Amino acid sequence: MNFTAKERERFDFAVIANWIPSGERVLDLGCGDGRLLRYLRETRDVAGYGVEIDHDSVLNCIRNDVDVIQSDIEGGLSGFENGSFNHVIISQALQAMLATERILLEMLRVAEEAVVSFPNFAYRANREAIAAGHMPVSEDLPYEWYETPNVRFFTIADFDALCAKLGIEVRERLAFDDAGQLVTDDPNLNGSLAFYRLGKKS
Repeated sequence: MNFTAKERERFDFAVIANWIPSGERVLDLGCGDGRLLRYLRETRDVAGYGVEIDHDSVLNCIRNDVDVIQSDIEGGLSGFENGSFNHVIISQALQAMLATERILLEMLRVAEEAVVSFPNFAYRANREAIAAGHMPVSEDLPYEWYETPNVRFFTIADFDALCAKLGIEVRERLAFDDAGQLVTDDPNLNGSLAFYRLGKKS
């Protein structure tokens, strides 16, 4: 049985929270209305900031009592010093970014580790939609082609290759199907949503 939208959100948050030790300093990029950061504060006692460009989302962060900086992360994170945070997160927003490589490298400049989650475009159901002649629409890719904010459609295999190219260490990778079940058999085919814990190679 598939999740409701609220259940899916809480599931995503819980997966990320499992990688965040208590009391850390966290930066959440493309934080939307700040619900993830609020969840981490409530469950992991983290301190930190969200970064968001959309004006209405910034106002919602303030309503959610989340510290937020209104900024365009496409231009980098020059406002933050090296190693300012323990973890920096970009949750289901990297596919909406143009400067993918810069953002990943900047994340690992300002934090010890990065957490990235994204919808896997190579998921079986997405392949079936394309084979039938249509762009996929699903829980993890919820927009029609003509209204999507996504500008990058990539796969688990693509992201692995990019990390290798950039010299980024994949410390842990999890993939789940659209029912929230952990996928271990061919994640690039059977995983709808991917989560990565990244670090600098020593």
